Amino acid sequence: MRLNTKEESALKIINRYSQILKNQNFIVSDSAKNEYSYQVSVSENQQKISLQVFFGKKGNKIVLQGNKDLRLYHNVCDIIFGEKLIEVQKPESEPDYSYIGTDESGKGDYFGPLVISGVYATLESANYLRALGVRDSKDLSDTQIKQIALEIKAKKEIIYDVILVSPEKYNQLYEKMGNLNRLMGWAHAKVIENLLNKCDAKEVISDKFGNEKLIIDALQQKGREINLTQVTKAEKFIAVAAASILAREAVVDWFYYQSKKFKVEIQKGSSAEVERIAKKILKDYGSETLTKLVKLHFKTSKKIFIN
Repeated sequence: MRLNTKEESALKIINRYSQILKNQNFIVSDSAKNEYSYQVSVSENQQKISLQVFFGKKGNKIVLQGNKDLRLYHNVCDIIFGEKLIEVQKPESEPDYSYIGTDESGKGDYFGPLVISGVYATLESANYLRALGVRDSKDLSDTQIKQIALEIKAKKEIIYDVILVSPEKYNQLYEKMGNLNRLMGWAHAKVIENLLNKCDAKEVISDKFGNEKLIIDALQQKGREINLTQVTKAEKFIAVAAASILAREAVVDWFYYQSKKFKVEIQKGSSAEVERIAKKILKDYGSETLTKLVKLHFKTSKKIFIN
């Protein structure tokens, strides 16, 4: 019996993805035909989900079913959907409408937290931020960061949110999610949701760190509907630049207070000097203390905790 065009297309899609998953060492069942879809089961390390490709009047639709907290689900989701993102026009210049900008700081530092911040910019507040000298935080000294951040926070008309993921919490989330970009997607989504409780923004611009779907999936869990755009070097947009300043201020503060607490100047990054400081804290305070100060998945950890 000859398949109709949509059924034939669905079968080709599921066979193609089945082969891709098999090539990456997932266990994939033979495809089974349901009334309106083709389906396979995908398993790894005693975890199991299903992949379905539906055929209908509106064409083919790919659906993953299973526990969304499973690492298997996230890994297969990344493979299947990849960079199939929501298509929106990427702005080339500062928008002439209100929007949320988000950015993060600390992801490249062995010590310290991951901080994600968001700022809601209206046309009026955008002008105020420019007057403050807001620009990419990488172009500002720590002193300038502190001063501008204080002025941003003091302006009651500016709506912002900052989430600091402590190293201890970061390690727990990384262990659960198994991927830094997924962790950042969750944190960016959390900041956006917090801001959406305070404003009615419809647009979000984020610095590009991975697949937009990582943020969108986290938002959809609470029913948020926004237009999200990730842009390389997004700090050229004033709300993203302001968010980068607030995020970096939180990181700078963390390093300042922890350095005072442990009586050693804790360095950013993951250099040989950072390794030396980590070994000193390990020797003086023990592994339990150090694990609460660092990002354990960094390669630096192997040098510190094994040697």
